[in-house]
Amino acid sequence: MKNLDTTLYFVTDSTVVPEELFLPSVEAACKGGVSMIQLREKKSSTREYLQLAEKVHAITKRFQIPLIIDDRVDVALAIDAEGVHVGQSDMPVAIARKLMGPDKIVGATTKTVPQALEAYQAGADYLGVGAIYPTTTKVVTILTSVDTLKEIVKAVPIHVNAIGGLNKENIQVLQGTGISGICAVSAIQKAADPEVAARELKAAFLAL
Repeated sequence: MKNLDTTLYFVTDSTVVPEELFLPSVEAACKGGVSMIQLREKKSSTREYLQLAEKVHAITKRFQIPLIIDDRVDVALAIDAEGVHVGQSDMPVAIARKLMGPDKIVGATTKTVPQALEAYQAGADYLGVGAIYPTTTKVVTILTSVDTLKEIVKAVPIHVNAIGGLNKENIQVLQGTGISGICAVSAIQKAADPEVAARELKAAFLAL
């Protein structure tokens, strides 16, 4: 298992903030203590994705925070990002691992124990499991129970993070699950002060 810190994994959403505030919000989140950042751009063209990824990477490198590119191995390789994250409908983990090489980070979204085992055996370094709560970031949300989350943690020896509608008020449900960290989108991206939001969310998780 790679020496990753997945305590507070920030997944960006540039669609919920004005364009001029997006990069400042990423920097603020870094100052607030996020430990990994995933750049997720579902509707950008390849060129737009590349240009934004380079700008975000310039920020994360200053803070020595790994940048993970969602879905697009080509973009991750083009900007020499630290890793890539794939979902169940994206490129298979094994192929992403082959393309990225052994030293880069490969993460996967899973919702069941069989999916988790498959991703681990194919070379994933960490798993994002959920959605724990309904989320506004995707049109279709399939919920994952906390019991299933616990089973996944027991089934694989890699980092497991919970994702989906999590904020400092509702993460108590994750107590005792054994997860390595939480993934947050709206709780940080939509916050009036992403730095404070990140700091408070991280503290809330560490207090579980």
